[in-house]
Amino acid sequence: MFSSERLKGIDAFVQAADSGSFTAAAQRLNLTNSAISKSVGRLETRLGRRLFDRTTRSLQLTDAGAAFYAICVRVLAELTEAEAVLVAHESEPVGRLKVNVPLAFGHMRVMPLILTLAERHPHLRPEISFTDRFVDLAEEGIDVAVRISSSDVWPEGLGKLYLGCERLIFCAAPAFLERHGVPQNIDELDRLDAVLYGKGDGSTTPWRFSYEGSLSERKVMEGRMITGSAEAQVQAVKAGFGVAQLATWLIEDELKRGDLVEILPKMATDGFPLHLVWPVKRRLSPKVDAFISLMQEQLKIREGHVGD
Repeated sequence: MFSSERLKGIDAFVQAADSGSFTAAAQRLNLTNSAISKSVGRLETRLGRRLFDRTTRSLQLTDAGAAFYAICVRVLAELTEAEAVLVAHESEPVGRLKVNVPLAFGHMRVMPLILTLAERHPHLRPEISFTDRFVDLAEEGIDVAVRISSSDVWPEGLGKLYLGCERLIFCAAPAFLERHGVPQNIDELDRLDAVLYGKGDGSTTPWRFSYEGSLSERKVMEGRMITGSAEAQVQAVKAGFGVAQLATWLIEDELKRGDLVEILPKMATDGFPLHLVWPVKRRLSPKVDAFISLMQEQLKIREGHVGD
């Protein structure tokens, strides 16, 4: 059961850690040095841990103190944010919004929308992390994430919103096709150099083949070049190093300009579904609602296009 005793001394402790002395902390909180020292001392006694190494000239956090400080700062920030939400009558998005997005999709499609959101709501403070690895939202304090994943299993306590499915096509640079010819079937495609996406564990993303609109085969290819970045993969294909299977959202501009050309269109297939996911307990937060609403409006993938 929660006890208000747990909050006692935290403000004094954080201020002392931030300022590096009890004297400065006392000045910030309009208290005496003795009051700050006693407050921190009682906190250490209750926790059974020494939080500071004290000398006559310095005040340094112990390892335990540093760990406790990081938690206290987060808790105080969330309390401040909760008060701000109440002041705004739970209608104006305010405070820190931690968003996790995939690398390429996040940079190309999500980040411009986050800038729009921040412009609309000047009291919102977005913090965006970019990664293709799995992120535990609760453990890392993420408010909402964009996921492009084949997973059908979602951790408990997460809300999710389906936004569509990416479209995968085979493509190559016109100069490459002039040199090697345009493949008319899988056998001819197999004989061409491939530019693959490396997943970081030594494996590559297999190619997916569709026959008459249904996925029927996944095939691990030998790559002429392997990159751990989708943007780098696009650069290599544009430079004529081979054929790649890429999501249409990634190469929309290249296809329009003619830098890349689709081949074997009947072999195009659906890729991974796109979801927004968030801890259910945070769904009612105005900042999360604002993000989800904007993404739902602008980020839908339909028939290989984004936001049409």
